Amino acid sequence: MEVHIHYPAVIVATIVSFAIGGLWYSPLVFARVWMREAGLDEARLKEANMARVFGIAFACNFVMALNLAAFLGDKASLAFGLFAGFATGIGWIAMALAVIYVFERRSGRLWLINAGYQVVVLTVMGAIIGGWPK
Repeated sequence: MEVHIHYPAVIVATIVSFAIGGLWYSPLVFARVWMREAGLDEARLKEANMARVFGIAFACNFVMALNLAAFLGDKASLAFGLFAGFATGIGWIAMALAVIYVFERRSGRLWLINAGYQVVVLTVMGAIIGGWPK
């Protein structure tokens, strides 16, 4: 089986998803609630090696975009990309997180924030990759 991937679309989808994460987890949107629900505070966040955190996050977003592009194929449309990205986000990622969160006794709010981010990101990735000029 031959897989055709539009790498420029994957790169753009990765960059856009990373930017969405910056906004999503910023004080403008969910930072305060996310920190509280995740049991984090400013001091603990400052202890992290941010270059490592952002590097790993970027690499993971790239792998997600690459995987979605392989799944969509080179003939996907914008509409199918949107649908497939949303279905991937809600049906696989959000539900997988839900299983983990139930066993770890994490809050529903934290799940909504984290799973919501993944649904939005994968939907946008799907739109970018599916809508990319062929």
